[in-house]
Amino acid sequence: MGVSPEAQQFAQFLESVSAKSSTPGLDLAVVRDIVDSNHKASTEPEGVTYAEVDADGVPALWAIPQDADPDKALLHFHFGGSVTASMHSDRKAAGHIAKAAGARSLVVDFRLAPEHPYPAQLDDAETAYRWLLSQGYEPHNIGSTGHSIGGTLAVMLPLRLLAKGEATPGAIVSVSPWADLTLENASVDENGDNDKMLSRGTLELFRGAWLQDPAVDFTNPRISIAKADLTGLPPTAVHYGEYETLADDGAELGRRLADFKITSEVHPLPEGQHSFVLGAGRVPEVDRAIQQMGQWLRQHLGN
Repeated sequence: MGVSPEAQQFAQFLESVSAKSSTPGLDLAVVRDIVDSNHKASTEPEGVTYAEVDADGVPALWAIPQDADPDKALLHFHFGGSVTASMHSDRKAAGHIAKAAGARSLVVDFRLAPEHPYPAQLDDAETAYRWLLSQGYEPHNIGSTGHSIGGTLAVMLPLRLLAKGEATPGAIVSVSPWADLTLENASVDENGDNDKMLSRGTLELFRGAWLQDPAVDFTNPRISIAKADLTGLPPTAVHYGEYETLADDGAELGRRLADFKITSEVHPLPEGQHSFVLGAGRVPEVDRAIQQMGQWLRQHLGN
């Protein structure tokens, strides 16, 4: 069975935005404006309201579903390779995930590279997490979610907390994660024509902007989560599209979770695009995946 017409339209939309943002000579501010328009692929989730907040100096946006469990919260990280996108580009997709999970979601507007290279994004993620704790949320009631670089941060944050001997969020949903910064996985090239958002060149551009320290080794487990010791990680669900340049990254992270005996699920989406959650509300395959994410979070938060 092939993909839905809506999934095909979504892929065409991503290709159009990618083509516009790749126009030679564009100022980075213009590129960021174009990438933010990816939010148009999602519908407005019914019954979700929004409120901008200052999470101890980090701008963020609450997505608040009706009847959300007041004791539970998601901490959501957007896509964009650390260089583009924002809380605004993820607002609707995060709202759909929050609604499926029955919990409000704090969409973090972390600082962007190249102005703010690694580890600024992870620092902001940690600050936002600690702000949630200061608001009365218990660690086991917080879900760490995100896609693309956000899916990476969703795992990096608990790993950093574990290294400090601190309590982690209660569950993770990592979508389309960039798990191996070496870019040596075969899908980076094999899916070059299938992936309508990312290419090897784009990934190399993002990597150079994010990891500016020439001493950084891309195999460093603090950088490449697929190389990390995952001992102690909370229950983790990985979702990725089979048409992604980063498809092998998602699969590799899934294998590593199994190696470390972490409670986990891995969901490859047939012919799925990178950051497919941006199609929330319009693409039936995406909506089914988001329901799975919501069930995972409902099952594991609060335990």
